[in-house]
Amino acid sequence: MTYSKLPYHRLENKADLDILLDDIGDARIVMLGEASHGTSEYYSWRTAISKRLIEEKGFIFIAVEGDWPDCYQINKFIRGYCKPGTKVSDILKHFNRWPTWMWGNWEVAALVEWLKENNDRPNTNKIGFYGLDVYSLWDSLQHIMKYLEKKDGHAVKAAKEAFKCFEPYSSDPQEYARAVAYVSEDCEEEVISMLQELGKREREEPGNPEAVFDAEQNALVAVNAERYYKAMIKGGGSSWNVRDGHMMETLNRLLEFHGPNSKAIIWEHNTHIGDARFTDMARAGMVNIGQLAREQYGRENVYLAGFGSYEGSVIASDSWGAPMKKMEVPPARKGSWEDWLHNLGGTDKLLLSRELREVEEARQQIAHRAIGVVYDPNREKYGNYVPTIIPERYDAFLYLDETEALRPFIVKTKEKEPPEMYPANE
Repeated sequence: MTYSKLPYHRLENKADLDILLDDIGDARIVMLGEASHGTSEYYSWRTAISKRLIEEKGFIFIAVEGDWPDCYQINKFIRGYCKPGTKVSDILKHFNRWPTWMWGNWEVAALVEWLKENNDRPNTNKIGFYGLDVYSLWDSLQHIMKYLEKKDGHAVKAAKEAFKCFEPYSSDPQEYARAVAYVSEDCEEEVISMLQELGKREREEPGNPEAVFDAEQNALVAVNAERYYKAMIKGGGSSWNVRDGHMMETLNRLLEFHGPNSKAIIWEHNTHIGDARFTDMARAGMVNIGQLAREQYGRENVYLAGFGSYEGSVIASDSWGAPMKKMEVPPARKGSWEDWLHNLGGTDKLLLSRELREVEEARQQIAHRAIGVVYDPNREKYGNYVPTIIPERYDAFLYLDETEALRPFIVKTKEKEPPEMYPANE
């Protein structure tokens, strides 16, 4: 392949982010991606960008590709709602559903410590931290019950009916999904009724607004997780769309809760934040939160930044639910986007899509690497690459020539794990 010269900016230190902050402008939503769930530099650069967005542009919360109940523990910690003496390591141990390393790691611990320090300072905006994902069906139902035990009324009854409906499946989403694949009766009616009753009662008796929002969100997770597990059994892209639709619904609710001037930072895999219309996902009928946000808020109000690297190491697993390990990431496939950037010189680079669109080759579909929680470096030749029109999928791209594996905590996983829910490239 003949490599054309691409316009790029150096990426060596935090000051090099100035041009990115200028390019973000007045966007209300900034989504920061990653090309794997186990690369240290993706987390550290997203932290550096997030700090500047909070300090310089008034962003008010971070929402991530994580479960709502676990991430809400971080939110409580950084807002000072936890008992005195609680440490960040105590909070991150809540992330005990595989893959534990995604949020139970030292890179996230550093971000959480900074957020707490920011919130503890007087006369500063109090930043929130939330999970967008849909997997925590049982945890969410349990959080609802704990909240409602402090209240009287029909909402408690509705929650108990929902629990009764799910009870035969022994807290196993996979068993539930298999069962409803063969019968018409399921728990959707019960969880929707619970959500409606909960919202009604809380409007009548408003208390702590964020505690109310937390309870409502757990009910919404129960509704959409129930739909997700059913769609997962049927196969195809429908479960993916349920999941990203839930993420978008949650983002909308968070923006509404924090007010009309609120600004959001999103941390997710490139496969979620990069506009799906400019990849082969579109042919499969799949959408993602990046596409949905652009459609709902306007492209000028949503800024999408992708990440990638040429080689290095990563934390991942050989198979679903298997122990995590440090793996080598081989040099990128010849002719790929990462290979192109490496051959322009082995330096870290920041590329802006408004400049990339001037290069004809960059406007074509190019193979772009994506590493999931399950990874086999020996299969790089056959998979792990998404055909992508880079300057349309993203508004900016941060390229890191060589990267290192994430530094995870050692957290014991729960005995029962949800079934495989991440596609191979995510």
